Amino acid sequence: MPSIRVHTAQNVTLEYEIASLGDRIVATIIDYAILIAWAMLCAMLLVLPMISSGRTSGTGLGPLVILVAFLAYAPLIFYNLVCEVFFNGQSIGKKARNIKVMRLDGTAPSIGDYLLRWLLCIIDFQMVGLVAIISIAATQRGQRLGDLAAGTTVVKVRPNAGFDATLAGLSSIAGYQVVFPQVAVLADHDVALVRQLLQQASSRGNYEVLNQIANKVKTLTGIQTDLQDEPFLKTVLRDYAHLVQQG
Repeated sequence: MPSIRVHTAQNVTLEYEIASLGDRIVATIIDYAILIAWAMLCAMLLVLPMISSGRTSGTGLGPLVILVAFLAYAPLIFYNLVCEVFFNGQSIGKKARNIKVMRLDGTAPSIGDYLLRWLLCIIDFQMVGLVAIISIAATQRGQRLGDLAAGTTVVKVRPNAGFDATLAGLSSIAGYQVVFPQVAVLADHDVALVRQLLQQASSRGNYEVLNQIANKVKTLTGIQTDLQDEPFLKTVLRDYAHLVQQG
């Protein structure tokens, strides 16, 4: 599967797997299912008052029709733009599939990037999205026309199989007791990033990066400890793995 490499400020290279066409299609289906449900709810707001009042036509309904139409269609038009801007490159469908929009250099897209992707949806989703499907399938980094213009793509944020195997191995210690239950606030992709950075920094003896990672984890979780950075991070991974396995 194609991927993009990101060189962080800590001199560590991270690799993100490009989201598959299937993941993007499923995410889009989820998003449109939500929008259709919303439109149906708005339509009910119009129909139910008409039924309860015993009239299906006449004066006084015009403003209500306009209001309901606006409530139904405004999300359909602005949904992707608003979600991606305010939810870090993810719509509800993308979040469900653990994928997100990212620039090719690994940085978060700007509002202008999101706006450009949104504007080109007009072309991308012609013929029931066929233009976007062809573009994603034909480009090396899975980019639709909006991505090509904005310099973005969609990547996986879910830990890969190697990460899952690591969790399984870490959590296999019999009778293990969690040291830092606060790690439960971390997300899977946070822990996957910690694992990857820890592995690379340890192999290079980069203690400055280890300290930065440890401090970031402590800030996110509120953990206070005198453990050195590397043992602390390994404990965090082991605790998280155990909590995941306990479910």
